[in-house]
Amino acid sequence: MLFFNAEEDTVSYGRAALTEYMDGFEGRLMRSLKSILGTGLMSAQTEVGGRPLAFQTILSTFINELKARGEQAAGRSFDAAVFGRPVHFVDDDTAADQLAQDTLADIARAAGFKEVEFQFEPIAAAFDYEQSLSHETLTLIVDIGGGTSDFSLLRLSPERAQAAERHGDILAWGGVHIGGTDFDRALSLAELMPLLGYKTLLKSGAEMPSSYYFNLATWHTINFVYTRRVSGDLQDLFRDARERDKLDRLFNLIARRSGHWLATQAEAAKIALSDADEHTLALGRIEEDLEHTIQRTSFEAAIAGLLDKIANAVNALLRDAGIQPDQVDTVYFTGGASGVPLLRAQIAACLPNAKHVEGDRFGSIGSGLAIDAARRFG
Repeated sequence: MLFFNAEEDTVSYGRAALTEYMDGFEGRLMRSLKSILGTGLMSAQTEVGGRPLAFQTILSTFINELKARGEQAAGRSFDAAVFGRPVHFVDDDTAADQLAQDTLADIARAAGFKEVEFQFEPIAAAFDYEQSLSHETLTLIVDIGGGTSDFSLLRLSPERAQAAERHGDILAWGGVHIGGTDFDRALSLAELMPLLGYKTLLKSGAEMPSSYYFNLATWHTINFVYTRRVSGDLQDLFRDARERDKLDRLFNLIARRSGHWLATQAEAAKIALSDADEHTLALGRIEEDLEHTIQRTSFEAAIAGLLDKIANAVNALLRDAGIQPDQVDTVYFTGGASGVPLLRAQIAACLPNAKHVEGDRFGSIGSGLAIDAARRFG
């Protein structure tokens, strides 16, 4: 995550970026940039601080900062790195997928890394989990990140961990371009965007155009609704709207440039509904005293289609490996979005005999990449 602070002309990262944005500083918040690798946006520009900036430049800014912080923390320079990558940057398009990796490699080399290697993130997580094992196990790694769901099926054991070459232990890998931000968007469209007029009718009987709401529900396109053209179009639609009170909320949201704030509310609801049956959001920023309660069942209904695709990907991976579902010993969960209960239930239904192991949702991949880097570079 990055925040370009327009008031102080600075760039902040990670939690500090979100804090500055939520504190009300004017600027541009961006997150989950890896998910646009391999898409047309990588060759496009976006407005930051009133001037155009290429998405590739923005990603370069982040990688340079990451390298600088690592060197400061370690007290040494780094000229080699293992980068984690999803199994598929882009689904069903090998050329676009390779372009995504090549783009990231070019950015890494421009930052000063002379040797750049890549490892699938679920395989890196497997290397981390393997450090805790006392016997051999056939393990499915389920890595549900912000933009992708990735899987790998491996034979792991203390003895195998000593080997420099592990290719033969990897039985299969796969994934789909679905992750936590897709859950956020589905929840937002189902529960939040209707509060702003999504799917309401115009006097003509037609629905409000959906594109504005899809853009508001998607992190990378929120800024698209802040243009003068959109403002003019919405003013025209307002005159023909049957539920103008809801469009008033939409105008308030746009006037305050609070689209990213609303996206964080959807994310907060997703996280809360992993532990609770309902969650109430305070939405006073778009209308005084406005609250909205979301039931877990509504969240699950919103993401059901996405979870079906994830389950289908797991079943396809097992078929590709020639492994029966009851042969898998363990499912290891990692990634920030892996805590969704219905997701776990779907995976459990695919693998009835496997025990579930909870990994470090945010640290296991990094630890596994470090293990892999030590093997590759010494």
